[in-house]
Amino acid sequence: MTTVQMLLGDRSYPIRIRPGCLGDLGEVAAHEYEVDRIVVITTPRVGRAHFATLATGMEKAQVSIDRLEVPDGERAKTLRVASRVYDRLLDLGVDRQTFIVGLGGGAACDLTGFVASTWLRGVPLIQIPTTLLAQVDASVGGKTAVDHARGKNLIGTFYQPRLVWIDPAVLDTLARREFRCGLAEVIKAAALWDASFFGWLEEHIEALVARDREQVSHAITRAIEIKAEIVGLDEREAGVRALLNFGHTLAHAVEAVAGYRRVKHGEAVAMGMAFACTLSERRGLIGVDVTQRVTDLLHRAGLETTAPDWSGQKEAYLRAIAVDKKVAGGKVGFVVLRELGRAEVLHLTPQEILETVS
Repeated sequence: MTTVQMLLGDRSYPIRIRPGCLGDLGEVAAHEYEVDRIVVITTPRVGRAHFATLATGMEKAQVSIDRLEVPDGERAKTLRVASRVYDRLLDLGVDRQTFIVGLGGGAACDLTGFVASTWLRGVPLIQIPTTLLAQVDASVGGKTAVDHARGKNLIGTFYQPRLVWIDPAVLDTLARREFRCGLAEVIKAAALWDASFFGWLEEHIEALVARDREQVSHAITRAIEIKAEIVGLDEREAGVRALLNFGHTLAHAVEAVAGYRRVKHGEAVAMGMAFACTLSERRGLIGVDVTQRVTDLLHRAGLETTAPDWSGQKEAYLRAIAVDKKVAGGKVGFVVLRELGRAEVLHLTPQEILETVS
């Protein structure tokens, strides 16, 4: 088993990665964390695929387990859904010694973290991400959130889990589109922090798309190492952690304008990265060769790089960017590239962002 440490003082925790480990969590939870009861928050689809394996391991370790289901995707990330979960936790008599476990994709991890951070002012949390995107991003770093009608992730907390448990084998059942969404986040990590890893991705992207187990496990581990290093330097996004928003300013606008059902988060991030590279290039920060390498790799991963209805919807995108949670003083902290593996933040008005590439 590979372990990546998230180093945050007394809030440090391990991220453990091994194919086929899902059923082994019960023994680890019971013996290393002295867990005797967990409540699993999952979705119907994920629950059908993976809950039985998790539950069998928990029962063997004599850990009591309950299951709460929430809607799939972004529909789970609302205060209304969180309120329904609170009602069920109250019915179950969940106390501060009960571990809350998120089993699912990015939306389920976000909601579960938010609930765990706010129920009884904080109960222990374990994340078990079941999509590639959640494994390399949403489950790691302690950001939790639900959405507001006027913007994504506007309501949330910073709350670190006790453990992140990653089984790459669960990706075998993941839909092709969802898997490619996760590749966008892997590419993002490399582009903003590690040029050599970006080169490795260029060499191995076909193997990753084909889900070669060894290569996928390596890509997951390296992407997590990058995020853990950045979060360890800046847990609450006061500085360097903002670089992890590379591609996300336009991505959140795409999700708001085009809709979550039409464009998935990883797909929107791919579009946002291509946009950010073009902006960086037009401002003289990178050469056209960098933009080309990023967009070529995204295309080879099966990802689109142009936002839907871009030519006719620029004003709608502008309005969506204006309510981005990173806006301060009328300007957005927009992540650009200086070169592959080196990013920085520019503070631009929404109009400046769009005018740069108009």
